[in-house]
Amino acid sequence: MGHAYTPGLTVTERTTVRKRRLLPIPGTVMVAQGDRVKADTVVAQTELPGKVHSVNVANLLGIAPDEVRDYLIMKEGDPVQKDDVIAENKPFIKFLKTEVRSPVQGTIDTVSTVTGQVLLREPPHRLQLLAYIDGTVAEVHSRQGVTIEADCTLVQGIFGVGGETWGELQMGVTSPEEALTPDKLTSGMKGKIVAGGSFLGADTLARAREIGVAALVIGGIHDKDLRALLGYDLGVAITGAEKIGITLILTEGFGTIPMAAKTFALLSRHQGQKASVSGATQIRAGVIRPEIIIPAGVTSVQSQAAVERGGIQVGDYVRVIRDPLFGRIGQVSALPPDLRQIETESHVRVLEVGFPDKTRAIIPRANVEILEG
Repeated sequence: MGHAYTPGLTVTERTTVRKRRLLPIPGTVMVAQGDRVKADTVVAQTELPGKVHSVNVANLLGIAPDEVRDYLIMKEGDPVQKDDVIAENKPFIKFLKTEVRSPVQGTIDTVSTVTGQVLLREPPHRLQLLAYIDGTVAEVHSRQGVTIEADCTLVQGIFGVGGETWGELQMGVTSPEEALTPDKLTSGMKGKIVAGGSFLGADTLARAREIGVAALVIGGIHDKDLRALLGYDLGVAITGAEKIGITLILTEGFGTIPMAAKTFALLSRHQGQKASVSGATQIRAGVIRPEIIIPAGVTSVQSQAAVERGGIQVGDYVRVIRDPLFGRIGQVSALPPDLRQIETESHVRVLEVGFPDKTRAIIPRANVEILEG
């Protein structure tokens, strides 16, 4: 019998992750295979070309485009400072002289005798690629970057926004049902990864940004508060590039949803340890999950995620990802082999899930995700 596809959400104490850290254009790799790196280690760097500015010298001097070179006092490749004279005319009467000055610091990039324009390019910008996690350089990709391997505790979320960051993990509440309110955030949480319980509102987000909290990990949030944080409605796209001054990870979904007990307990056990987090999320093909990575040290362990599963099994913990039981976590108690007809009149594979309150439900397998680990 074929196995129905069931997506997995990893929440595990011990696993091994491999992160490819690649430059957008070729550059220089700064580390070697086998090197130990920290999250803030520069593993590769390159220079991005500066912004180009166009100056229409022909128009400014009132000359034909093919005469531009005759009036330039600099040539291609020459460095210029802002307000340096780059071209001028030579009138018989001195006070009629016209000078064309550079609007930026940079170099003379291109001179066109067709359009009469001079292109100036600002200095290149150095881009440094950081390791993001504490680990070991497992592979070097020539002029592109590296692959970093780390034994760690891994918690994946449902949704996130904001880029990569790292800091000390600190619990902001004492139970997964407790909401994270502004009064629970203190100035001592600056630069830390703060984990909450069931919910946080716009006031808590504002307080966290005011303090300088690096990231918030929470069960749920109202979509209107997320909209207020971003300043716009989030479409169907990859997140993680938002410039909002904080990274936010939802472990359960939208609304007031207690953080899964396993997730909360796992984060609580590692309070005070360094964690790397990323809010990058992609829900289409090539799924990307927001993540909390807590390095375990240099001891190598076998990746639990690498153990090949034979599909979903009795005893697995799952989260329901469709209404009317959205967000509930339970344990698979049975896997009926026959197809069942559901409300849409489709015939699908189902499973039976038992919940902590002793209730049970028959749910299509496509409507749950495995809590791996």
